[in-house]
Amino acid sequence: MSQFRQKRIEWFKEKNKNRARLLIGCADQPGIVSSVSTFLFEQGANIVESSQYTTDPEGGMFFLRIEFEIDNLESREGEIEEAFTQIAERFSMDWRISYAYHIKKMAIFVSKEEHCLLELLWEWQAGELMADISLVISNHEVMRDTVESLQIPYYYTPVTKETKQEVEQRHLDLLEEQEIDLIVLARYMQILSPNFVSKHPNQIINIHHSFLPAFVGAKPYDRAYERGVKLIGATSHYVTDDLDEGPIIEQDVERVNHKDKADDLKRIGRHIERSVLARAVKWHLQDRVIVHGNKTIVFE
Repeated sequence: MSQFRQKRIEWFKEKNKNRARLLIGCADQPGIVSSVSTFLFEQGANIVESSQYTTDPEGGMFFLRIEFEIDNLESREGEIEEAFTQIAERFSMDWRISYAYHIKKMAIFVSKEEHCLLELLWEWQAGELMADISLVISNHEVMRDTVESLQIPYYYTPVTKETKQEVEQRHLDLLEEQEIDLIVLARYMQILSPNFVSKHPNQIINIHHSFLPAFVGAKPYDRAYERGVKLIGATSHYVTDDLDEGPIIEQDVERVNHKDKADDLKRIGRHIERSVLARAVKWHLQDRVIVHGNKTIVFE
């Protein structure tokens, strides 16, 4: 690992030492918040942020995200998780504790278009993306100099119909070697196989250059122009086997009018795409997203 990346990771860890997030999903019932808060108090925790949501107070699902700090947390991880198991069993919770100083390792896939990748790199350099960008993979050489100038490894892997399976296995090997936690498709113009997707459930985030479910598939801006739309947008979602139909994390739109040609829509759309993707990635890294079926609960 380069000295630059190592220093960035150390800075992130220091900024987040003793901080963790508890995420919970279970049937809604009385006493959940009280029990969890009391538990954290007894552990010596200071709650710094708390968000909750229920699909229905009468028989619905309840979701909770609590961010807290505890002195010497790293040495107490196992002890705290074991103690919380009793509460989790009482309420039949699906739960996890994510430790903010365990910096997530991220891989970015990109093709020719640079705007989404550049936004992620800018946010990372500014300290807004709490991750280790461990590698960038591309089927083009276009972004090599930009990426390598930040001492991030760049892997050029051209893809053809004949080599697609072999290249994808190479990607899987790289991701496993680097122990990647999150994969970001920053306008990577290749469809991932069901085998690839199944190995990273809810760990692959894509940006779709359309306000889904409108204009699914290729050339959405050209089709939007032909349709004479007055709003264009972008959608960031988790990748599933169903193309462009995974759980949606974030969307945004901007008004356009009859004066805007297809190229204008693309230019405006690129601005929306990069901000929507960056927000979705940031929220995932901060453990603000809980997947429930084919939807998400996002505690912004």
